Amino acid sequence: MNVLQEEMILPNGVLLSNRIAKSAMSENLSNKHHEPTPVLINAYKVWSKSGAGLLITGNIMIDSNAIGEPRNVVVENRKNIETLKEWAESVKGTNTQLWAQINHPGRQAMEQINSSLKAPSAVPLKTGGRKNATKKVPQLLNENEILEIIEAFAHTAIILKEAGFSGVQIHGAHGYLVSQFLSPYTNSREDKWGGTLENRSRFVVEVYRKIRERVGSDFPIGIKLNSTDFQKGGFSEEESMEVVKILSKEGIDLIEISGGTYEAPAMMGKRKESTIKREAYFIDYIEKVRKITTTPLMLTGGFRTVSVMRDAVASNQLDIIGIARPFAVFPNIANEICNESRLNFITNIKKTGVKAIDSAMNIIWYEAQIKRIGQGKKPNPNLSGWSVFLNYAWLILEQKLMPKTKKPVKNKA
Repeated sequence: MNVLQEEMILPNGVLLSNRIAKSAMSENLSNKHHEPTPVLINAYKVWSKSGAGLLITGNIMIDSNAIGEPRNVVVENRKNIETLKEWAESVKGTNTQLWAQINHPGRQAMEQINSSLKAPSAVPLKTGGRKNATKKVPQLLNENEILEIIEAFAHTAIILKEAGFSGVQIHGAHGYLVSQFLSPYTNSREDKWGGTLENRSRFVVEVYRKIRERVGSDFPIGIKLNSTDFQKGGFSEEESMEVVKILSKEGIDLIEISGGTYEAPAMMGKRKESTIKREAYFIDYIEKVRKITTTPLMLTGGFRTVSVMRDAVASNQLDIIGIARPFAVFPNIANEICNESRLNFITNIKKTGVKAIDSAMNIIWYEAQIKRIGQGKKPNPNLSGWSVFLNYAWLILEQKLMPKTKKPVKNKA
């Protein structure tokens, strides 16, 4: 048997049917009110037949006042529970699990559609890989606001469990709020939430504990964690390994390794010569982590060849192969990997030739392909970069022009 077809038992006893997972990608497919749409749900129905053991959704925001992109889904109350149930049921009748990635963007909330930005410290985002990057100085979160956000993570998680999702993943990478707390570059606090690594990791530990308290021991909780920020003065590889130890001791079920932030987007840059043949961006790091934890490890970023994926799992470097962008171009990818009907999954973006626009194309071009899948169309490898950009610009304008409404009261029941 192809080793990628082997089952994987998580620490809490939950079984994944194989070693292939769709990692989270930005979908940007909610409606104007940040509710899941039929197009989004249908994309997951297509992927449920891909043969993957695990699908992880794109960003689900926990707060309607902190949104990363114009069409992120927001789950902060039970208003859309029936639609969420439809989404969770998209994998019904398959051996595929569907986990919801839950997130708060912190200072990476898009300024064009958010009235204020909140972060651990008042450190503005520099222009980088983040589309529509802002230099606006975020407001410092106070103690009560931090506790409210921790509660919001747990509240969103229990709603998603009730809706029927198989598990949740905390987004702790790529410069979002959890990552901001972990990094000394973005966290210069002098209270119990900053300073030492123990203090900087307090936020993610409390988020995990609060979610676990709500969802119970039989519901999987994973995290996406940076190997490093790739920024001077940022979250280091050594610190990342310490956080892996901390979360493993807490009992987390799956740790997905990624790296970089929108200011230093590691997966859009060059890899070391030593890792090119092994494809994955963070393979050297995960080999070190493998030695310090027995918690299942998932690695995302760069895998494109079946033989390399197979060797990575067979050699026990990691447990789960995370694949993101190829799912947007090859929607039947896991079946093709397992039966080896296709041996590589190279994707090439059609860009505009304008550097300022093309920095965003690494995300929005794939969002457009996901939309095609959800509409019942085939992905289009020749999709125009200009048409993608203009459609995205319209979404931002449309969301910006939306009348501001009062934030809905959360259902605490």
